[in-house]
Amino acid sequence: MQRLIATAISCVALTLNTGASAQPTQPSNKPITIIVPFATGGATDIVARLVAQQLGSRTNTPVIVENKLGGGGVVGRSAAARATPDGTTLLTMDMSYSTAAGLTPNLPYDPKTAFIPITMAVSVPHVLVVNPNVPAKNMKELIALAKSQPDKLNFGSGGIGTNTHLGGELFKSLAGVSVVHVPYKGAGAVLADLMAGQVQILVSTVTTVLPYIQSGKLRPLMVLSDQRSPALPDVPKASEVGLPNMTMDFWVAFAAPKGTPAPVIDRLNKEINAGLNTPEAQKSLNDMGLIKVAGSSDDAAKTVYGEIDRWTALIKQQGIKPE
Repeated sequence: MQRLIATAISCVALTLNTGASAQPTQPSNKPITIIVPFATGGATDIVARLVAQQLGSRTNTPVIVENKLGGGGVVGRSAAARATPDGTTLLTMDMSYSTAAGLTPNLPYDPKTAFIPITMAVSVPHVLVVNPNVPAKNMKELIALAKSQPDKLNFGSGGIGTNTHLGGELFKSLAGVSVVHVPYKGAGAVLADLMAGQVQILVSTVTTVLPYIQSGKLRPLMVLSDQRSPALPDVPKASEVGLPNMTMDFWVAFAAPKGTPAPVIDRLNKEINAGLNTPEAQKSLNDMGLIKVAGSSDDAAKTVYGEIDRWTALIKQQGIKPE
């Protein structure tokens, strides 16, 4: 009888003990897989591996990170959506999850119902930078320059629909300026041409451009946030330059397939957040320039679905089409 009870308990990866002496989750017969729909080495992958290490240690359960590439993230997300909703398969979401909902018609999953967000793990703000030769020392001067010379300034991006592209389109929309989008194949190429002066403007994450700002190769004009960045304390935030709606974070969240029991979601939220709060995890995040969020499942859902609505509206307004 005891063996039958133990087997039943371990059918899900994260079984709760709700008594007064609650202990970490029971080990499962099946490891937990975190699907990352992109290649290794990026911020989303690094955060997933950090969380996997902490989650495995806290639950005494093997946690595997699987990089499932293809279709700009669609292949990995589709696989996660089809997984058994028992807590043994998780998905990393990031900003591209929300933008794909507006860019890609007829997704094989419903971006608003296919998953249950578990927690918004980390975020990092974007910053608008210019080549130092641009004769604008602040956002007011940049906007005035762009308005006086329509379509003479270029903003670069890592490609159609990327965060760098949408950041530039957000600037155009909110500042009421006409600047030309120049897409590249990846962040490295656009950064090289930005520093060479082939393009003049870029919106990218603080983490990506911070070394170039510190070396004087790029000039920051605004942090796209409702608070100043600790990494760039002298750079004004959006509201300080008269663009309070020009906020934009890169974020990483974790989710489970719809149908995953609420107690499992709650326990995952508790353990992932606790892992992110450890000194080791916080040091790793700080070293990458990422800000720990670690909120509730409801907060994560509000952010993810709000981001979908926001970027879908901008994509439609600006007439952006996928490549």
